[in-house]
Amino acid sequence: MQIILLDSVETFLESLNEKEIAKAIRTIELLEEFGNELGMPHSKHLSDGLIELRIHGTREIRIFYCFHKKQAVLLHVCIKKTQKTLEKELTRARTAKEDLR
Repeated sequence: MQIILLDSVETFLESLNEKEIAKAIRTIELLEEFGNELGMPHSKHLSDGLIELRIHGTREIRIFYCFHKKQAVLLHVCIKKTQKTLEKELTRARTAKEDLR
C-alpha cells in the first residue's frame, strides 16, 4: 500500500531522535505491508475514519491517518502525554482529512 505523508508529519518525524525515528519508520513500514489489516498494538481505529499508528517508547507517539483513494495518508502526529487522546489533536487530524477532498 502506498503511504503519503503530509508535510507537517514529515517535519515532525525529522525532529525526533534516532531511536524514535527508527521505531516510527518500522511502524509505517508495517502499515505499508499490511494496510487496513494492521491492528493492535500498532494501529487503533478511532472515529470518523481516523486511525492512529501507535509508536511506543520513552515517549508515546501517535500518527493519525486515514485511507484515501487506496492510499494511507498520514495526517497529523503528536506526542501523547496523558492516557486520553487530546481532542485538539483529533480536531487537527480531522481537519487535515477533510482537506483531502
